[in-house]
Amino acid sequence: MQPGPIDTDMNPGDSEFGQQMLGFIPLGRYGEVEEISGAVAFLAGPDASYITGTTLNIDGGAAA
Repeated sequence: MQPGPIDTDMNPGDSEFGQQMLGFIPLGRYGEVEEISGAVAFLAGPDASYITGTTLNIDGGAAA
């Protein structure tokens, strides 16, 4: 899994750096912790049992 900028205490989206990063994120916002945890739960669950060797970008379109 490859997460993009996520709004956390150590990486706040409303910081000066966070505001500069918004120009690189097509969705125009930082991700939320819940958006990453949902992907982790999916990959750890039975519905993802046949997924191997892939990178899941969760970055608001930054890598697109």
